[in-house]
Parts: sequence; structure tokens; C-alpha cells
Amino acid sequence: MADIEVIDNPDESRFEAKVDGEVAGFAAYRLSDGRIVFTHTEVDDAYGGQGVGGALARGALDQVRAAGDRQVVALCPFIAAWIDKHPDYQDLLAT
Repeated sequence: MADIEVIDNPDESRFEAKVDGEVAGFAAYRLSDGRIVFTHTEVDDAYGGQGVGGALARGALDQVRAAGDRQVVALCPFIAAWIDKHPDYQDLLAT
């Protein structure tokens, strides 16, 4: 599998995982009062089981951390479960 690139697409309010320039998955969000609320994550069936979801979660959360101006609210069950499995990202969660 090719490298997975994760980009923020603010016009669509989502982070996108791209493989060879094609959107393989996305994590939708909304911004609210210094928070980024992840609402839904989806990976195209063609890329299922290939690590796209994990790369998407890590890439999105790394970008949130780098920006340093928002806390995370993980309404999306996938993002919430991923953060649960990666305790080094729990500091991003809104309290």
C-alpha cells in the first residue's frame, strides 16, 4: 500500500486520508468554542483493513496537537476508541 497522507479540508469540515491522491477515508468535525468535535469517521470499503482509519486518526490528532489551539471532543466512536487505545493522545480531550 502507498503512503497515506492526512490533510485538513476545512471547506468540507473534515480531515481526509488520501492514498495516491484519492480520498480513502475522512473524519468529519465541527468547530465550537475552542474545541474540535469529531462526529463521524468513514473509510472506503476498498481500503478497509489497510490501516487507513488508524493513520487518519493519528494524522488528524497530530495536526490538532500541532495547532495547539483546540481541545478534542470525540463524539465519533472510532476516534474515541482510537484515543482510548493510545493514551498519549488523551491529553487532547476536553475536560
